[in-house]
Amino acid sequence: MSSAVSSVALGATLRRIYFIRFAFALLWAALVFTVGSAAGPLQTVLLVLYPLVDAGAVLAQIRSEGDSRGPRPAELINVILSAIAAIALGWASTVSTPAVLLAWGTWAIVSGLTQLFAAILRRTSGGQVPLIISGGISVLAGAAFAAQGLQGCGTVSGVGGYAVLGGIFFLIAAIRLSIALKKVSA
Repeated sequence: MSSAVSSVALGATLRRIYFIRFAFALLWAALVFTVGSAAGPLQTVLLVLYPLVDAGAVLAQIRSEGDSRGPRPAELINVILSAIAAIALGWASTVSTPAVLLAWGTWAIVSGLTQLFAAILRRTSGGQVPLIISGGISVLAGAAFAAQGLQGCGTVSGVGGYAVLGGIFFLIAAIRLSIALKKVSA
């Protein structure tokens, strides 16, 4: 398969993944806002689900790239850390809201760094600038969530806003990829 064809196929797959991640983030955030600060099994499921979907989406991206890019340490680290975050968030949700915010914040920092690094490496695929910005914002937001958790304040519904913002960046990336793919096919 030629480089141009594989680049177009990769761009189309990434675009589809980004649209799905956008839709999921909005739905998930709506559920988090609806549940609010009411700790319980639904909140735990939601908190565990988000990093698991993140890990699944990153795995889908890795599969779509095949062996053409070689090792992908940033992406693989993100998958492992997202799985660990799901476990940590499940546990933290049974402890307290500050524990949830600390776990979420730590995960947001680390996953933001890996997203930033992966998007920089993938920038030739197109549509990555929003994900570079999103990774940087994730690091800053994660630090804010962790600080809230350490101070014993904040609410879990704040992570819903984080998800919405992340979803918007995935939507922007998907739109940019759509534009780039139309230029290539024209």
